[in-house]
Formats: sequence, C-alpha cells, structure tokens
Amino acid sequence: MLRPIVRYPDAMLQTAAQPVTRFDAELERLIDDMVDTMYAAPGIGLAAPQVGVSLRVCVIDLSAGRRGGELHVLVNPEFLARDGMQIEDEGCLSVPAFNATVARPARATVRAQNRGGEAVTLEGTGLLARALQHEIDHLDGTLFLDRLRGIKRDVIVRRIRKLQRAGRW
Repeated sequence: MLRPIVRYPDAMLQTAAQPVTRFDAELERLIDDMVDTMYAAPGIGLAAPQVGVSLRVCVIDLSAGRRGGELHVLVNPEFLARDGMQIEDEGCLSVPAFNATVARPARATVRAQNRGGEAVTLEGTGLLARALQHEIDHLDGTLFLDRLRGIKRDVIVRRIRKLQRAGRW
C-alpha cells in the first residue's frame, strides 16, 4: 500500500523516531508499504517518519527498484564509523523539487537489525554512504535542509513558504 509522504515543515520530520521493540506483522506491513512508496515516488531511500510513523526504520535501494537484490532494510540503525568527505547534490522526498550541495563523510558503517530482528552490518561508500546518512538523519529528526547554512537554506525555505501560501505545497 502506498502511504502519503510527509512534507517539510511537518513536525514529524523534526522529531527523533522511537526504537523498534516489536518485530511483528505490523512492522512487516510498514516495511512493505515503505518499499512500495519509495519505488513509486521514485526514490532511493525512505525513513518511517517520512510516512508519518515515528519508528527507527529506513529502506534504501540505490537502483530505485530497477535491479533485484539491492534493497536494504534497516531497523534501529546506528553508526559504527564514518570517515572521509564527499560534497554532492542531495534531494529528499519530503522536500520535493529542491536539491542542494551537502558535505557528508564518504564512508559509513552502520549496525542495524533486518526486518526479522537479526543483526546486520552495512558499509557504504559514495552514494550508499550518503543515503545511509540521509535516512538516519531522518530518524534523528534532521533534514538535509538542516545541514545547509546561510543563503542556500534561506532561499529554499522562502520558496517553500511561498508555495504553501499559494496552496501548491
């Protein structure tokens, strides 16, 4: 089932998500819905707060569903290590049609649980490292906009407010 994607400046996106404590049919349904919603958007990552659920769950597929076997389901993820530096454009399904250059570590190692509650470790570089950090930011109540400074952030926020006033956001 496709779920509506929460848009900035909704308070859900600015609140840290709660840890998952029950691995049950409801969690399975949430994960399946998140995957369907991410692919339909289309996007390469989605966190539970983006569909209005305050749980530490995110899904990532750099192929956006075009290739099998690339879907990562992360429950209760936490960073083990991050290093290096990459500076690339970044966008977000909760801030559609807006991109900005964001500096992030070039490598990230994450420990999490899979949909069955089993421990997994995932290491990513480049785009996967960026996606891991972007989605875990969502779980911590942080948007890529929060990583911008000065005029870049102000311009995007002003444009969104203008779209809101016009009823187009």
